[in-house]
Amino acid sequence: MSTTYDHLKGRTAVITGGSGVLCQAMAKELARYGVNIVILNRTEEKGQKVAKEIEKFGVKAIAIACNVVDLESVKRAEQQVLATFGSCDILINGAGGGHPGGNTTNEKLKLGDIGNPDISTLFDMTVDGFGDVLDLNVLGTWIPTQIFSKHMINRTGATIINISSMAAPRPATKVPAYSAAKAAIDNITKWLAVYLSEAGIRVNAIAPGFFLTEQNKNLLVEADGSLTERSQKIIAHTPMGRFGNPEELIGTLMWLVNEQTSGFVTGITVPIDGGFMAYSGV
Repeated sequence: MSTTYDHLKGRTAVITGGSGVLCQAMAKELARYGVNIVILNRTEEKGQKVAKEIEKFGVKAIAIACNVVDLESVKRAEQQVLATFGSCDILINGAGGGHPGGNTTNEKLKLGDIGNPDISTLFDMTVDGFGDVLDLNVLGTWIPTQIFSKHMINRTGATIINISSMAAPRPATKVPAYSAAKAAIDNITKWLAVYLSEAGIRVNAIAPGFFLTEQNKNLLVEADGSLTERSQKIIAHTPMGRFGNPEELIGTLMWLVNEQTSGFVTGITVPIDGGFMAYSGV
């Protein structure tokens, strides 16, 4: 094991949405270097399963049932974290996702779509659906940050990592609510980086390109394992010609959590997208 990360041993990382595919990979990598892990997950059972896998690395890992858009739920999680570890050094805001009420069926409006019960248009999207997406992604990042950052002030290596998306700089078709929410994450990351700069807390974001997860699998892969039409468009606009692997987020994660390698880095969003953002399509 490289000595580059030895100083991370004994620190505590709180990871919201920690049972997800991408955040699991992050949690396990941090654990490899001796970081204790707290999985905050709406479903405790899923979180417990991940925590048990993480403990194989010889660290302490716990799972706490938590609704990141519920202030009191996050406060209860905070008390459990403090009682168990006494502090939080790394916060990864990984909870997020979409909602059918914040989506459209087609990329562009066709007149024949209006009134078709099988097609969701701009005019069929619901306030509740759109709002749920904003709440989960934006408030679900803001509330844990507000609660846990209070205990991170002037701690060596204190850092917050938010999870953005390629839908932030270039809104993805069909998912306007999700795209707007992730654009807000980029903005909040910058704001927090400035506000917390003299408190010794660095704030950055990782923006994954297209990775296969449990949430998007049905949108990207057909039942027979072939790519959906949407996936084919994604691959065609990704110069590296494939989806990302969760492990390919790890290098950036470890760079950002390590003050010895990124101590002067704050307020940025790092794209990990196989060139997607760089490609104009022509």
